[in-house]
Formats: sequence, C-alpha cells, structure tokens
Amino acid sequence: MLPSIFSENLFDDFFNDNFGMFPVWNERNPLYGKRTKNLMKTDVRETEDSYELDIDLPGFKKDEVTVDLKDGCLTISAAKGLDKEEQDKKGRYIRQERYAGACSRSFYVGDVEPKDVSAKFEDGILRISMPKEPKKELPQSSAIAIE
Repeated sequence: MLPSIFSENLFDDFFNDNFGMFPVWNERNPLYGKRTKNLMKTDVRETEDSYELDIDLPGFKKDEVTVDLKDGCLTISAAKGLDKEEQDKKGRYIRQERYAGACSRSFYVGDVEPKDVSAKFEDGILRISMPKEPKKELPQSSAIAIE
C-alpha cells in the first residue's frame, strides 16, 4: 500500500506524469489539483413553486462568493487568494497545496427577476431559491380555420 495524504497518492505525480506530451490530459488545476471535478457540486431540487440549489463551496468565505443573474443566466463565482508573503513563524513549509484561484458555474434559469432570488451561505454550502415560472395556459381549441 502506498502512503497518501488527502486522498492523493504521493507517487501519482511521478508515475502519471507523461512529461507534458499530452497537456489536454493533464487535468490539474492549480487551485484544487486533481479534484477539480468535485468542485462546486450542485443539487437541484424542485418544489411546488420553486427551484432550490445547494452548491458545495468548501473552504470559501461568504465574501469570496458572488451570485449574478443576467439575461436568464445565473452565475455563481468564487475566488480565493492566499498571501504568499506571509511567513509561518512556527517553521517552514514542506508541502503547500493551497493556492489562489477562481471558479464559476452557470445555470440557465429563464425569466427570473433578481429580486425574486434568495441566497444564503452557511457552513460552506450556498443555498439559492428561485420561483418557478408559472405554466402558460395553451388555448383549448386546436382547430385552425381554413380560408
């Protein structure tokens, strides 16, 4: 069994490095490493009169997250920065995995007014609630007059 830290094998970088020959396959994000696909996981729930989104944003603070609604597109963005000038007085770093970076995710939500959307950030989870569009009633008659 190989030693691991934070669910990443210490030897992954050595054995899986293809020497930069296939940069498209190197799915390494400097902010979250190989776990980028696990970032901003979202649950979308439908109730009788609304849609509810629960978005995981672990490690972010409320002031690092923004929610924007423009032209029917809801965009959630999160940006994190680390002060590299800061020195640890207790010792030197052997491995440092935290970096500065940003991520975002967008959803098309239709004709929703920003005043109708509510958002709450608590314990690393962003909860967004928005009303459903009322169902449009179609005319009952389907007959078309022929001239």
